[in-house]
Amino acid sequence: MDRVTAFVLGRRGKWVVLAVWVLILVVSAPLAGKLTGAQDNEASSWLPKDAESTQVVELSERFVPSDVLPAVVVYDRGGAAITGADRAKAAADARRFTTVRDEDGAKIVTKVQGPITSRDGQSLQTIVDIKVGEEGWEKLGPAVEDMRDIAQRDGGAAGLEAHVTGPGGYSGDFAQVFSGFDATLLYITAVIVVVILLITYRSPSLWAVPLICVFFSLTAAQALIYLLAEHAGLTVNGQSAFILIVLMFGAGTDYALLLIARYREELRRHADRHTAMAMALHRAGPAILASGTTVALSLLCLLIATLNSSKSMGPVMAIGIVVVLASMLTLLPALLVICGRWLFWPRLPHHGSPEPTERGAWARIGGAIARRPRITWVVTALVLGVMAIGMTGLKTEYLAQRDAFWGDKPDSEIGEEVLVKHFPAGAGAPVQVVASAGSAQPVTSALDSVPKISDVRQVGPPRDGLAYIEGTLDAPPDAREGFDAIEQARDAVHAVPGANAKVGGTTAVTLDINDAASRDQNVVIPLVLLVVLIILAALLRALVAPLILVATVVLSFAAALGVSALVFDHVFGFAGADPQFPLWAFVFLVALGTDYNIFLMTRVHEEAKQHGTRRGALIGLAATGAVITSAGTVLAGTFAALGSLPLVFVTELGFAVAFGVLLDTFIVRSVLVSALTMDVGRWMWWPSGLARVSEPVKPTRTPPA
Repeated sequence: MDRVTAFVLGRRGKWVVLAVWVLILVVSAPLAGKLTGAQDNEASSWLPKDAESTQVVELSERFVPSDVLPAVVVYDRGGAAITGADRAKAAADARRFTTVRDEDGAKIVTKVQGPITSRDGQSLQTIVDIKVGEEGWEKLGPAVEDMRDIAQRDGGAAGLEAHVTGPGGYSGDFAQVFSGFDATLLYITAVIVVVILLITYRSPSLWAVPLICVFFSLTAAQALIYLLAEHAGLTVNGQSAFILIVLMFGAGTDYALLLIARYREELRRHADRHTAMAMALHRAGPAILASGTTVALSLLCLLIATLNSSKSMGPVMAIGIVVVLASMLTLLPALLVICGRWLFWPRLPHHGSPEPTERGAWARIGGAIARRPRITWVVTALVLGVMAIGMTGLKTEYLAQRDAFWGDKPDSEIGEEVLVKHFPAGAGAPVQVVASAGSAQPVTSALDSVPKISDVRQVGPPRDGLAYIEGTLDAPPDAREGFDAIEQARDAVHAVPGANAKVGGTTAVTLDINDAASRDQNVVIPLVLLVVLIILAALLRALVAPLILVATVVLSFAAALGVSALVFDHVFGFAGADPQFPLWAFVFLVALGTDYNIFLMTRVHEEAKQHGTRRGALIGLAATGAVITSAGTVLAGTFAALGSLPLVFVTELGFAVAFGVLLDTFIVRSVLVSALTMDVGRWMWWPSGLARVSEPVKPTRTPPA
């Protein structure tokens, strides 16, 4: 660290650092812009390779292309009978659908079936197969919109309503939501950070420096992730690309706040800004480095997940953290030293001026905690425990596609409501079975015997010794009833001797994702806690403090999840949460919560060597309370920006992390941990030598630093 510091802060070194980052920006910018095109938002690509539905996707490519999605165009008159003119329009539309092309002018519709009249005579449906292609998901949204334009024209059938739904319709709506929103989210997040930094620093210029560093590092990270997605098989989807933006803004600004706060302290002690920054990096740099390492390693624990969406998110987010960490330890110090003290105008930290944190609000709060630390932490822990009770009501079994959006219903959701009234619920999303060719007949009979599955038929002749069979699900394809039917179908076809039959399809994919998410949660969460415990033990050279800190992190997460569950159910009115939600929320809250533990406890550890643990806790809280709560506010604000995306899963994740971070910084870290440290005293550092140092008389006010 000292050699890096000497180079970064050298008279010439700081300019070299700036030049290197400018070069990185120039090289990265064109590549970063291609990241959206490298995303894979197909649900089946998230599955583990050994999942049964994944195997069906691979085997069924002999019979149906894996890159084709069926869109269902449904027509109705709101309960009235379909007319001859309606049938004529639907038939004409079916011919027009074959002319739909992608943005490059290539044919995108491979087959059109229908129109098919419902049994009650009140609706029509046409199934349109759309060829997406391996890299064409971003073209799906415009193609679906073109189909809607065709279907919703009057065409002589006034009063007839038309909607595009099914897997193709929903995927098209998802694609439209994600299309171009990364830039919008970037602007929203940047505005939130600017406003909070203006309030924090009350300076018209200082806010720009952390923001410039985040922008440089975000561009570099997106370029690196794009290269890995294109050439190393890294899976990136729209959700991870969005979360990357808010994570890098939030974490990067956190690290900047900690370094700037320490730099401002040192400017009051040193006349030369280079010396002041060298001291700031020497003292705050290890905490920042440890914090970033903890977050990156916690995220990399997701590599053992079976779901590719979780597994890939780990390295994607870890890359972002490592790059932004490098920026905050090199580019930020260089820019601060280049610009000088004037950046802090109008509140310049003059050499020799008093340190305001010594008598600030957090010094007074620390004094109040010190008078009754045990009562403080016991009451705080009980309140958090009561808040955690709400997590028992969190619904994470599944989140149906029709419940995936909030706000105005997308056309695909409206279309599904019409479709299930008049047609089998699984229309357009068939149950797929692949079995040995010699067992086609008994497997077909076994599948046909399953309740809620009808219209079972073998599609095409056998190929490569395999037979392909489809059935229609007469239950909602993404609800418990549909999942039960898939499980019954698997039991039935697996029982056919020698058939080696496997059941897949859209509903099976969702079921396998849910099962894999439960397994990942049980495996990844303990590993993340172990990693955090090891890092804290190595950093603080103790065992008691890390165990206590990990316990507070878990309690904080449980309380945040409990409140979130109540808000989702009773305030937002969401139908449930995605099965991956608890794991993602846990990883972010625990990793980022440990950040604030490190910020606080490294300072307490530093001060305890001179003043004792209880006095050191007061000094540490006074010195870091403001910066920790400011950092938490910034991070919460950036994750809250995810609420601007009209997707339930992303909004829920944004709210849970934002609320959890605020709870962590204002209550858990600043009150609960400080009170526990004051109560436990020097034994926090057991078994290190610091635990054997006698504790001075317990203070009631913050001493000078």
